[in-house]
Amino acid sequence: MFAATLQRLSSRGQRTLSLFSSSGPSNWSKVVSDAEKIVGYPTSFMSLRCLLSDELSNVAMHVRKLVGTQHPLLNTARGFVYDSKNNLQMRGLVVLLMSKAAGPSHTASDLLAQDMVSGIYPNQRNLAEITELIHTAFLVHRGIVDLKEWTVSDGPLKDMQFGNKMAVLSGDFLLANACTGLAQLDNTKVVELISSAIGDLVQGIYYENSNNTEENILTDGVDMATWEEQTFLSHGALLAKSCQAAMELAKHDKESQRLAYKYGKHLSLGHKLNSDLQPFVKSSMGESSPFSFSAAPVVFHRQIIGQERWHQQLEQARTQRNQLNYSKLLAAVKSEKGVSSAVDLCCYHGNKALEAIQAFPSSEARSALENIASAITKF
Repeated sequence: MFAATLQRLSSRGQRTLSLFSSSGPSNWSKVVSDAEKIVGYPTSFMSLRCLLSDELSNVAMHVRKLVGTQHPLLNTARGFVYDSKNNLQMRGLVVLLMSKAAGPSHTASDLLAQDMVSGIYPNQRNLAEITELIHTAFLVHRGIVDLKEWTVSDGPLKDMQFGNKMAVLSGDFLLANACTGLAQLDNTKVVELISSAIGDLVQGIYYENSNNTEENILTDGVDMATWEEQTFLSHGALLAKSCQAAMELAKHDKESQRLAYKYGKHLSLGHKLNSDLQPFVKSSMGESSPFSFSAAPVVFHRQIIGQERWHQQLEQARTQRNQLNYSKLLAAVKSEKGVSSAVDLCCYHGNKALEAIQAFPSSEARSALENIASAITKF
């Protein structure tokens, strides 16, 4: 029963939107707002053509039936309508900033500078939209509830079943639109890059779900090297390969593509570390919230103290009802070097992202990319 409770709590933690975040919402909002002005328009309108289509409007009508239920798809949909921290659409924004920072390629004779809008080619803007559609599709699919874990407290079973159907259909619709747009870019290498990123996402989410099983919680789990590899697949591959694809569309050389890929990779890993650290940072300000057992500070902690002591801490965190006392376990994790190690790794990835972008010409767009990379290292 205890292990099942851990699994349910841990898996629910994975349903939260995986978005860019920082400890200072006002500072982060300013970074995003300034960056959006540079690329020409608020990226919250990036997927507007798809979101206003008749097909998705029909889906939205059915999603309204979930109002009043506890299905996570409703929270996901609500997040798209109201996002007070300006966290949505960040992947597309980074792709646009990268496109503008690199500028036109001197070797691209078939690409005309007059086709650029705010220093960005139309097909690069289309790529940014495609990137956001893919990310949104996977967010929606992550809201599918495991009905094996359903209990009466989750609400009527028929609501969960209906919500799952809508999550599958709406996610598939977004992904299909992304694939159609990808084909219209008419660039084989870009198609290969983004297609492989979709495959990486699927593989990464599979690993992520496997790490939240009862067996993983009660054993050593993964080490940090494996954590980074798996996190890159589920959180970094899409942005890294989209940044590289943006360079390919503008006919930039392989070195520019490599640096763009490097920036996207390290920014994504730094963001995930920042996100994982939030419950531990907030707890120091008197707040306490559940956290995932696959979060970086916990993985570091388990690696430092070893399996035997980890089992002891789990036993000590049990209540009489075999439920987990998060406050006790959080205090145990903070008592060792897991949190500080995760902070150091976050700063490392932020610095590597800054290092990659330095090769591009000095500009407003490059400064915005630098500000974003710096923001993920602040807590």
